[in-house]
Amino acid sequence: MRVVIAEDAAMMREGLVRLLTDRGFEVCAAVGDATALRTAIAASEPDVAIIDIRMPPTHTDEGLRAAIDIRRDHPAVGVLVFSQWVETRYATRLLADRPTGVGYLLKDRVADVADFVDALTRVASGGTALDPEVVGHLMRAGQETAGVASLTPRESEVLSLMAEGRSNAGIAAALVITPGVVEKHVANIFAKLGLPSSESDNRRVLAVLRHMLFTDRA
Repeated sequence: MRVVIAEDAAMMREGLVRLLTDRGFEVCAAVGDATALRTAIAASEPDVAIIDIRMPPTHTDEGLRAAIDIRRDHPAVGVLVFSQWVETRYATRLLADRPTGVGYLLKDRVADVADFVDALTRVASGGTALDPEVVGHLMRAGQETAGVASLTPRESEVLSLMAEGRSNAGIAAALVITPGVVEKHVANIFAKLGLPSSESDNRRVLAVLRHMLFTDRA
């Protein structure tokens, strides 16, 4: 699997290079700013890019804006945002049109290398990897969206786990309920939000996040 890394902190950047190389990934480029990131993506068309949010010159949102551009211009490239910060406005834009092949993890909450590698592989394969804290921020940002207020507390819990990319079996295990009960909750959620049901977990995530979080793309 081919990877591009964009991280302005040299020690973190080199650490990621070594970690991934040791596990069989091919690191095509490891860069420290958004301009070099765009150049590296265009030159190598990797399977996935790991991107920090705050990079030179202003150290604000350069990385996240570059990630949005990459998803538009290079749709085959998975994007994993890996940062200390939750930037809700740009995160919703990042996920808005096509929340597949995308992830958003927080550096201080990744305690297991295996979990990080699994998330990276999932994103490169077209899946999603969202930190629960990021999901929480996004859901709070979308609380005024029509239909959300009508959900029961249990339906809200199920919806939050769906947004993390959990399957029905995963939701059932997390909430200690049967898969059949999860299916009923999922059906109720889609009915209340005016969304069609789907057999695909990724499509469920796409529909839920699109409706709840991306009404306002300004």
